[in-house]
Amino acid sequence: MRSLLTAAAISLAFTLFLTPVFLRLFRKWGWGQVIRTPEDIRNPNHHAKRGTPTMGGTIFIVGTIVGYLVGGYTGNNPPTISGLLVIWMMVGLGAVGFIDDYMKVRSQRSLGLSGWRKIVGQILVVVPFGIVALNFPNAWGETPASAYVSVFRDIQVLSFMALGPILGWLLYLAWVGFIGVATSNSVNLADGLDGLAAGAGIFVTGAYSLIAFWQFNQACWGGDGLSAAAASACYPTPNPFDLAIVSASFVGALVGFLWWNAPKAKVFMGDVGSMAIGGVLAAMAILTRTELLLVLVAGVYVIPTGSVILQRLYFKATRGKRLFLMSPLHHHLEMRGWPEITIVVRMWIIAGLLAVSGVGFFYVEWLSQT
Repeated sequence: MRSLLTAAAISLAFTLFLTPVFLRLFRKWGWGQVIRTPEDIRNPNHHAKRGTPTMGGTIFIVGTIVGYLVGGYTGNNPPTISGLLVIWMMVGLGAVGFIDDYMKVRSQRSLGLSGWRKIVGQILVVVPFGIVALNFPNAWGETPASAYVSVFRDIQVLSFMALGPILGWLLYLAWVGFIGVATSNSVNLADGLDGLAAGAGIFVTGAYSLIAFWQFNQACWGGDGLSAAAASACYPTPNPFDLAIVSASFVGALVGFLWWNAPKAKVFMGDVGSMAIGGVLAAMAILTRTELLLVLVAGVYVIPTGSVILQRLYFKATRGKRLFLMSPLHHHLEMRGWPEITIVVRMWIIAGLLAVSGVGFFYVEWLSQT
């Protein structure tokens, strides 16, 4: 417990007190937000945000790493392969976002990486994660990830390897790749208003920290003395406490960052931040064996993505008509006259309700097993 609390406290202090230092550097380097011209955008209110320091996601990425390492070693819980895999996804997908942001800042245009180049970059990060996650078993033969589709735990009838090792590996990597790409892009779409993605990320990542900590308390290891009921309800997740530590560190970093990112934001996270959040969530879902539960826990990020998909489908089906005034949904609400702070706070409320619901269903499933 000391490692978990220390990690969260250190990362919180890092982003809360050192963000002004980073902002001075960002201004010196010219890392200012690029906004499209009025002819190219239908929401001119966002032009007041031009020049605000961006790429602030680098701050909470560094803060998370510092908090995770200090917290782990302070409590005699050095990093494990599971925790390092979460860091890999955070840093790797954050790097893809950083390249996208830097291209925009350098050219002073809102066009960075093309959609397909961004996806290729994300896949180049997620595939090595998937390969490593299905190797390096612990003393009980459990690897960080599993070759099963999971909801609250692995679904035994949905094994990729049942189709043979070659096809099984290909399908497994495609599944992991889909989760990583979909999650990072969903968070990226939600990052359109001050504090929306960061505040929602606190609830969602916090939920996964609770899930990992519960799995640690209900672990199957050392289990000759487990009763039949306990054995059926335990979790074979490797290194669940380390997952709780790294996710708690990420929550702390987001809380400190939100102090500066809340409306009216003094810094934007940029694609480097939104993709890093998506990377952490995807990794936590895969490594805690709760992949499909991610749709509910991170439902606040599914909503903007769904609105974009519906907008495009409706536009094509009706040959030019629009379902929303603007997509994603939060921009539609802006166009309807909702104040930005109202939209952000209500999305935080939705994020909290969905995250708590996901944890609640997770706990109910455990009760049903006991």
